[in-house]
Amino acid sequence: MAKGHKPVAGSRAFWPKKRAKRIYNIFKSYKETGEALPLGFAGYKAGMIQVIYTDNRKNSPTNGQEIVEPVTVLECPSLIVCGIKLYKKSISGPKNTTTIWSDKIPKDLDRKTKIPKKSGKNKIADIKEINDYSDARLLVCTKPRESGFGKKKPELFEMQVGGALEEKWNYIKEKLGSEIKPEEVFKEGDWADVKSVTKGKGFQGPVKRFGVTIRGRKNEKKRRHVGNIGSVGAGRVFPGKIAMPGQLGFQTRTEYNKRILKIGTGGITPKGGFLNYGIIKGNYMLIHGSVPGPKKRLIMVRKAIREPNNKDPIEIKSMLLNSQQ
Repeated sequence: MAKGHKPVAGSRAFWPKKRAKRIYNIFKSYKETGEALPLGFAGYKAGMIQVIYTDNRKNSPTNGQEIVEPVTVLECPSLIVCGIKLYKKSISGPKNTTTIWSDKIPKDLDRKTKIPKKSGKNKIADIKEINDYSDARLLVCTKPRESGFGKKKPELFEMQVGGALEEKWNYIKEKLGSEIKPEEVFKEGDWADVKSVTKGKGFQGPVKRFGVTIRGRKNEKKRRHVGNIGSVGAGRVFPGKIAMPGQLGFQTRTEYNKRILKIGTGGITPKGGFLNYGIIKGNYMLIHGSVPGPKKRLIMVRKAIREPNNKDPIEIKSMLLNSQQ
């Protein structure tokens, strides 16, 4: 028997469905940990593999047994701390009033932004009282030359630090000009949230975009369209209510509670390399399940703000590194 119930296709939680402003985006909120450490990291999506590990979920039917699960491989070259950003409170929210640049700025950063000629050491000495500010953040950039694909232009973004303001300031001053590695931020078994721009699909119709029903063979004129876009009485089309053609994909999305299964260096590349990516040369991170975005896209990772109780590390028995060619 046919169903009498058909939920509205699509979600108004993500509206308007338009392209992201830029190809990578930062988190606006982080979970406070109380430690003076970065609250997130970033890596390039290399691809997916399968791993075999022992299931340690208490209520799982496969508890204690070996299971095969898909994981996403993020290549995580070290982040370079190239600056400090200090904020003060204002009516419209935190306002950046002081930016201090490091003396050790990567050569490729001038492809991304204008590099100041004057040193930032004097500015640090000029700040007598850090309590005059409300927040201090890291200004970091990536090292794409160390990744498995040919990219030179680095990404530049802010990264928040945990702890009290005085602890933040001492940590940031010490880290200025140095590098941050993924194992300094995360441990194996941690829960994390990921944020990235999804794979772009271009201009698509309502069937692919919202999953509306394809109309019958005897339908007038078209089949892959919505039959009615509104009533006569309203005299207009209500925005966000009707499935219409338009942009699909290339939108910023956040996924919560992804398990970090392993953090390591080398020995993760399948035979022949990752398809459309290459060979992972340095640090990597294995994240359970899928991650939004195509290969080579920058994925932002932060400590989970709604983490589950299970924090036990997972022991990976083996990784299936068959050729993807």
